[in-house]
Amino acid sequence: MEDKNFMTKKLENNQNKVLNLEKMLNYQKNSIVSREIVNKKSGTVTIFAFDKGQGLSEHTAPYDAMVYIIDGEAEITISGKSFIVKSGEIIIMPANKPHKLTAVKKFKMLLVMIKSLK
Repeated sequence: MEDKNFMTKKLENNQNKVLNLEKMLNYQKNSIVSREIVNKKSGTVTIFAFDKGQGLSEHTAPYDAMVYIIDGEAEITISGKSFIVKSGEIIIMPANKPHKLTAVKKFKMLLVMIKSLK
């Protein structure tokens, strides 16, 4: 597990900079790669790169999540309904609804998790 101070420094390194999402991560064969950009009590922003055929099995999250496809194409299933989401498109995955992701083609996505502060 990484040192919290180290993580804070890494996250602060992303502030006050222009970041190129397409170049922040490289694809790796037969892998899923991720990099956290923001981690706050109110939510997180993470970039992912999925090789073709890779995915996340069905799960739920206690907060809404927005997926923005940066590059490639993904099949995203929410509550049993399948969507093909392509480069430049977004989809919202509602809180507490089962969802899964599969790389139809290799793809990169930006995942924005919005936590409720109630």
